[in-house]
Amino acid sequence: MATSFRLRGCRAQRLTPIPPGRGLCSRAVCRWPSARLTPGPTRLCGYARGLAGLPPALLRTDGFVGGRWLPAAATFPVHDPASGAELGQVADCGAPEARAAVRSAYEAFCSWRGVSAKERSSLLRKWYDLMIQNKDDLAKIITAENGKPLKEAQGEVLYSALFLEWFSEEARRIYGDIIYTAAKDKRALVLKQPVGVAAVITPWNFPSAMITRKVGAALAAGCSVVVKPAEDTPLSALALAELAHQAGIPPGTYNVVPCSQKKAKEVGEALCTDPLVSKISFTGSTATGKILLHYAADSVKRVSMELGGHAPFIVFDSANVDRAVAGAMASKFRNSGQTCVCSNRFLVQRGIHDSFVKKFAEAIKRDLRVGNGFEEGTTQGPLINEKAIEKVEKHVSDAVSKGATIETGGKRHQFGKNFFEPTLLSNITRDMLCSREETFGPLAPVIKFDTEEEAVAIANAADVGLAGYFYSQDPAQIWRVAEQLEVGMVGVNEGLISTVECPFGGVKQSGLGREGSKYGIDEYLELKYVCYGGL
Repeated sequence: MATSFRLRGCRAQRLTPIPPGRGLCSRAVCRWPSARLTPGPTRLCGYARGLAGLPPALLRTDGFVGGRWLPAAATFPVHDPASGAELGQVADCGAPEARAAVRSAYEAFCSWRGVSAKERSSLLRKWYDLMIQNKDDLAKIITAENGKPLKEAQGEVLYSALFLEWFSEEARRIYGDIIYTAAKDKRALVLKQPVGVAAVITPWNFPSAMITRKVGAALAAGCSVVVKPAEDTPLSALALAELAHQAGIPPGTYNVVPCSQKKAKEVGEALCTDPLVSKISFTGSTATGKILLHYAADSVKRVSMELGGHAPFIVFDSANVDRAVAGAMASKFRNSGQTCVCSNRFLVQRGIHDSFVKKFAEAIKRDLRVGNGFEEGTTQGPLINEKAIEKVEKHVSDAVSKGATIETGGKRHQFGKNFFEPTLLSNITRDMLCSREETFGPLAPVIKFDTEEEAVAIANAADVGLAGYFYSQDPAQIWRVAEQLEVGMVGVNEGLISTVECPFGGVKQSGLGREGSKYGIDEYLELKYVCYGGL
């Protein structure tokens, strides 16, 4: 027997937005709409103080719902992973705030879905323009809360903004179909319509790009969103909210509910079980993704998930070794190895194994510099926290205890507690943890193989399949391996594959659906068949 929910009718939301450029709101309006909160003193909605050099105009600390900056009864600290310094205290939202944000998003959706595609396109383009105008400040926020080198952060901001530009253009390309049936007096129409409110849960490793890749598609389709950013990096999501407001995105269309790790479970559950939420989009671990799928199952919500990876990087005897090493460096050590598509296992054919390992070690020693992300010349920033460091240490220790050789690195870096030396291990076997688990850190383990069939078998042995890479100059081998790898994305003689124009996603336990590209917007659209008779 189906369970039905009584939903309120679509009504325009009556919230008074703050004028562009104003950073403070009075005590009278600092209230969560329709939320039952724990009693506590009301404080002014303000900016984070931050650290010297960070942009105060974009450093927000409160939740953003219905076009308003709203504090919560409690706060939690956000730290710089490089120094441990506190960047600010951010509103610690709970389930009541999450449900209030969903209601605000639902009321906004009732109006937003009726906005013309041209107008939605124009507003997304304005948001993109503001991101470009503020790209340096946005990059500083990313480096401060995430730790990645400033140059990488600047690259992420551009990548992030390009999703808004891309989907501003895709908003005007949502096409349906006319189908001629066997009956002469009937015509069949296929319409594409927005699914509704989307709950967007994002990770810390790309705190800006993972939001716009989802939100850009959702808003272009006519959906409204509630974003729950990672507890380590909420400042980027709130900075994007400030720019969305300045761009004229209607109140309630883009909402942000930051929360601490302690409240993450209750907020995630509230978002995924609320009957007003029609769509869930999540990027994060496979374990967390499975939990959210259970929540979504009760009300059969649409889901798209980009989960864990364990990317193989295969180098065949025919490969150009120098190019393979350059690709390995780009793929492995971007963001200190903390990306879901970074290479986690290096499979190198026996004929060129020793040459590859030697040149890879030389490149690591020559080209990588560990340091604070704000320092000129830094290529490797900190890992996000102590837990991440401990996992890398565990993988290195396990491998060495089973016979692996440390070619370079292998221990914590003297720069600070969250820093680890870029590490290359050889003599890796398939029973070692680094061969079976995603490390998510600056560790490159190399496995020697003999035949193409052996390499493909090792690569496909994982229960996940997000990205895979291989280097070869044999055209027939390139076709065979590209088709046989059980992953959603393949880099052939290329270590960097992400781009807004192409579909991003995996197979097996690496997720469901695709993001970016012309396919990404379909995740937020429903098909409706209309039979028009009596003609």
